[in-house]
Amino acid sequence: MNAAVDDTLLDDLGRLTDVDADGLLPASARAGAQVRATLEAGRDAGIDRLAGHRPRALVLLTCPGLGPVAAKVLMSLLGRECGVPVVLTDTAPPWLSALDVVVAHTEDPGDIALAESVDRAARYGASVVLTAPEDGPVAAAAAGKAVLITPRVPVPPGFGFPRALAAGLFTATTLELLRTDLDMVADELDREAERGHMQHESFVNPAKALALRLAERTPLLWGLDDVASGVALYAAQMLATHAGIVCDAAPYQQAASRTALHRAATQAASGTDIFADPDDLEPASVSPLRTFLLAVSALPTDPVRHLAADMLPDADLIAPAEEMTADTTACAAVLALRFELAALYLGLAAGTTGGTTRYTPARPRE
Repeated sequence: MNAAVDDTLLDDLGRLTDVDADGLLPASARAGAQVRATLEAGRDAGIDRLAGHRPRALVLLTCPGLGPVAAKVLMSLLGRECGVPVVLTDTAPPWLSALDVVVAHTEDPGDIALAESVDRAARYGASVVLTAPEDGPVAAAAAGKAVLITPRVPVPPGFGFPRALAAGLFTATTLELLRTDLDMVADELDREAERGHMQHESFVNPAKALALRLAERTPLLWGLDDVASGVALYAAQMLATHAGIVCDAAPYQQAASRTALHRAATQAASGTDIFADPDDLEPASVSPLRTFLLAVSALPTDPVRHLAADMLPDADLIAPAEEMTADTTACAAVLALRFELAALYLGLAAGTTGGTTRYTPARPRE
C-alpha cells in the first residue's frame, strides 16, 4: 500500500508552495505553452517541406524516457484507420528510404544510440522530425539533415511530453494523416492547468481530487478505447516517476483476460461500503486495489465501456469528453495533463518528488 497523503497539505497553499520549491507544478502548467512553442519551432525548422508527401511508412523512433509513451499515444491517435503503416521501433530499421518519415523525441542530448539512428535514417534518405536539445551528439546528427525542433519553453527534465506529442501531431497533420486543431489542444491544456491550479481546493480541483483517489491504493488504469489505453501508459509513467506508485495500465479487454486481477478488482468494488468511515475499517478488510476506467473516444453506448461499467459499477470513470467540447486529441492531452498534475500532488505530499525529504506536517492546533 502506498504512503498516506495528508490532504491538508494539498489544500494549504502556503505549505504546498514551500514544498514545491523547484516549481514543478508551474512547469506542468506550461503544457499549452509547450504545444504552441513546438508549433512555432516546427515551422521555423521547415516542417512544411513535408506537406503533400505521402510516406510509405511513419516510423516512430523511441528511446528511454518519455519517447515510448509519447509514441504510443500518437500511434493510438492515428488509429487503425491511418492510411500508412505506423512502425514503433527503438532503432532505425535497415529498410528506410526516401519514401519514409521518421519521428523521434529525446530530452537527453547525449543519447548516442538515437544519434546513430538519426544519422542512419538521414543517410538512407528518410525525412526526419526530431525534438531534442539544441546541443550535443543528437542535435549534431540532425544538423542540416532533419527538422530539428528544439525546446523554447524551459521545463525540468521529464516534463517534455507536450512537446513530444505536439511534434508528432504536427508531423501527422502536415502529412495529412490526422486532422486536429493543435491551437485548440493548447487552449484546452491551458484550461486544464487552470482547473488544476494549486490555489483551487480539492473539491473543485480535478487533479487534486484524482490524487486523493489514487492515494493509498494500487491503481488499475484500464482504458476503454485505444487512445485512453495509450494515455493510461503515460499516467503509469507519471505515477512511477513522481509518486513512486506502481500501477497496472492496460486496455480493458486485456485486463479482463487477467482473470485473478479482474476478479480481485470486482470483489474490491462490490465489497465497498460507501457509508463506512475508512478509519473504522480493519486494515485487512481494505482492498489495496482501486479501478479507474479511462475513456477518451469511447461513448457510453460503446460495447466495451458498457461491459466494464456492468462488471465494475463502482470504478472511477474518467471521461474528459463529458466535461468539455473538444476533439479526441484534445481530450487525450487533457487527460494526460490531469494525471501528471495528480502524480505531482501525490509526490509533493509524500516527499517522493521535488526534493529528498518529506514535507513537514502542519502542527495540530492547541
